[in-house]
Amino acid sequence: MDQSRIRNFCIIAHIDHGKSTLADRFLEVTETVAVRAMADQVLDTMDLERERGITIKAAAARMSYRGPDGEEFQYNLIDTPGHVDFTYEVSRSLAACEGAVLVVDASQGIEAQTLANVYLALDQGLTLIPVINKIDLPHAETDRVAQELERVVGFSRDEIVLASAKEGRGIPEILEAIRERVPPPTGNPSGELKALIFDSKYDAYKGVLAHIRVVDGEMHGRAELRLMQTGRSFEPLEFGTFAPGMQALPALTAGEVGYVATGLKEVGDCRVGDTVTVDSNRASDPLPGYRQAKPMVFAGIYPTDTDQYQELREALERLSLNDASLVYEPESSAALGFGFRCGFLGLLHLEIIVERLEREYDLGLLTTAPSVEYEVELRSGEVVAIENPSHLPDAGGIEEIREPWATIDVVTPSRHIGPVMDLVTSRRGQFVRMEYLEPENDLAPGEARVLLAYEIPMAEILVDFYDSLKGSTSGYASLDYQPSGYRSAALVKVDVLVNGQVVDALSIITHRENAAREGRELVLKLRSLIPRQMFDVPLQAAIGGRIIARETVRALRKNVLAKCYGGDITRKRKLLEKQAEGKRRMKMVGNVEIPQEAFMAVLQLRED
Repeated sequence: MDQSRIRNFCIIAHIDHGKSTLADRFLEVTETVAVRAMADQVLDTMDLERERGITIKAAAARMSYRGPDGEEFQYNLIDTPGHVDFTYEVSRSLAACEGAVLVVDASQGIEAQTLANVYLALDQGLTLIPVINKIDLPHAETDRVAQELERVVGFSRDEIVLASAKEGRGIPEILEAIRERVPPPTGNPSGELKALIFDSKYDAYKGVLAHIRVVDGEMHGRAELRLMQTGRSFEPLEFGTFAPGMQALPALTAGEVGYVATGLKEVGDCRVGDTVTVDSNRASDPLPGYRQAKPMVFAGIYPTDTDQYQELREALERLSLNDASLVYEPESSAALGFGFRCGFLGLLHLEIIVERLEREYDLGLLTTAPSVEYEVELRSGEVVAIENPSHLPDAGGIEEIREPWATIDVVTPSRHIGPVMDLVTSRRGQFVRMEYLEPENDLAPGEARVLLAYEIPMAEILVDFYDSLKGSTSGYASLDYQPSGYRSAALVKVDVLVNGQVVDALSIITHRENAAREGRELVLKLRSLIPRQMFDVPLQAAIGGRIIARETVRALRKNVLAKCYGGDITRKRKLLEKQAEGKRRMKMVGNVEIPQEAFMAVLQLRED
């Protein structure tokens, strides 16, 4: 099709603002999907996506749209993930488009992630079409949200389209706005082949399917293609597009969106952001913006039944076929046995992988407390990356420890500014700026929404920060974060000793100022979780060789004096001494079995 009649666009929104429902209406109105085949969240193919109402994997669909004069246009929709964990994937999807439909909930207005997505789209030079969705809700505040969009992003009232994706209102107006406002692609059809990979997945028969946007040139025939960043070459098995199912085509030309079946066996060879070109006539430079996805959060995953270790390995191998950002390697723990140390893009990514392992592969799993990757500079000058607290070198050999930081944006009603500031500063956060998204005099006191920007260590927002934020703001706050580099910090490793033995899976890395408090809280929780033995079990928290906290699980005690009905005191003393000696011997050879709940206590240090 002629480039002037192609429109490539995506939909960006905060979680639960109606992005997937809007995509459903597009497919329905353009008759891309037959009415009898329609279902909620057509482009969300995983059960988890449908249940949670979020998009985890990017999806694409080609639609045919007829303008008012009957001219046919090709619409290529790329449905992007909505969560901050997948920001890099979103940025590559945006790079494959010329326009974006910005969806804002009529009752909730602009949220933190809305702004983050707007900035991403503007950085890519996309044309934005603002849409206020859910205008059918009884508590919709359309005028207020329209004013927010005008003031914060700079739209004019005429640009904003009002819609209800659920009822189908405003859909024709959005489709027409895409035709009028989104510019057509400008690639050179006769130039050197350059195609951007914005997603990939594994197919058992065709190998890795690379989801691509052809920027320049044409992709056809069986000429060998090359991935410019990884250096891998392959002979294409098939070209095609998504409608939304796979539909084979003889070729893909500049401006079009589709897929190429590579025959490669590992998704890691076909990375998001890479550039595809013809091997015999390579493009001079790859497309800009590529970087390798780097895990930000690490956790140990162990089978509760040691016989399932091999099954867990096979399950991780299968999941990694479709997810190149999932990194794992075998590890063993004295307390938990054999398992895997896995790297994830973020907490949601971790949660999704664990849930899929449990549901799709019927595995019982134990997940250790998530941690971040620290940079440790040794006195020898060597810099090592540590993502497992138990692998931290001895303090005597460490020159400096650097931890990752993030910039967070919190949007909340002004009446909650105090609790939000208290929460962030208690997590070592540093204030950056505060900005009112709407004038206070237009609303009831305390209702004006405020953007608070902070810099905070990544480790402090890993576990329960989001829950605490929602709790302190009655559920009204929204959060977005971006990694911002490494900084030096006074960090120490707190070990937990159970009956004198270090339990490696319970070790934590924390700031020196918080070490004593967190050590006390941890052993106090463990005291209530570890079952009583026939002997006293000491629980200790230690930094190196210095004990900073101690609790004791008291022994179960048999009443050995029950058979004594009087008699000399020396007889009773002999029985008690014999019992004490038996307990001493038992303590030396006895093993303390630590229940699974004890390992989750690390996650709950701040909840009480």
